[in-house]
Amino acid sequence: MSELHPSRDETPPASLPEIIDRVLDAARDEVTDIRTILQSFGRASFTPVLLLPAIAVATPLSGIPLFSSVMGIFIALVSAQMLARRRHLWLPDWILARQITGKRLKAAFTRLRPIAVWIDARTAQRFRIVSHRPLIFIPQLVCLVSGLMMPALEFVPFSSSVVGIGVAILALGMLSRDGVVIVLGLVPYAGVAWLIYRVL
Repeated sequence: MSELHPSRDETPPASLPEIIDRVLDAARDEVTDIRTILQSFGRASFTPVLLLPAIAVATPLSGIPLFSSVMGIFIALVSAQMLARRRHLWLPDWILARQITGKRLKAAFTRLRPIAVWIDARTAQRFRIVSHRPLIFIPQLVCLVSGLMMPALEFVPFSSSVVGIGVAILALGMLSRDGVVIVLGLVPYAGVAWLIYRVL
């Protein structure tokens, strides 16, 4: 395992469009890796880091073999450390060294930027009780479970992308401290839990 040592010179991304812009900057290189992208986030909190794999798995990049599994493990590790209230993020070297071509990365994230701007303009600090302890542990735990599920969903078409979108909504709510977004993100999970309860 490796602790991530981000650049002190970088201002942490504070919104979804800023996160996408950091990824697009990294995509200027012919080939980049996850370590380089995360280091560009500066001294960011865990939430922007959680958004990265969640967004990535919701793009066409999920078609790369085992990509969804790697991103699921990534999500699970970050979520677990958020729950443990660690001060510094650590990730396995094999995740940090995961490479992707700049062309493919740019193609996937460029399409998302207009959507990200639209979503960001509609978030606000609402219903903030949900975005603070102890209730903040609920979306963090849901993200952990979602990440653990994703390797098992690798060969079920679109399933990992759907789970990734769910994690992205929860992470966005936590980043913007918008309790309404967090609650909206939890609704589908609550529906699935209810269906499982009814079946069992």
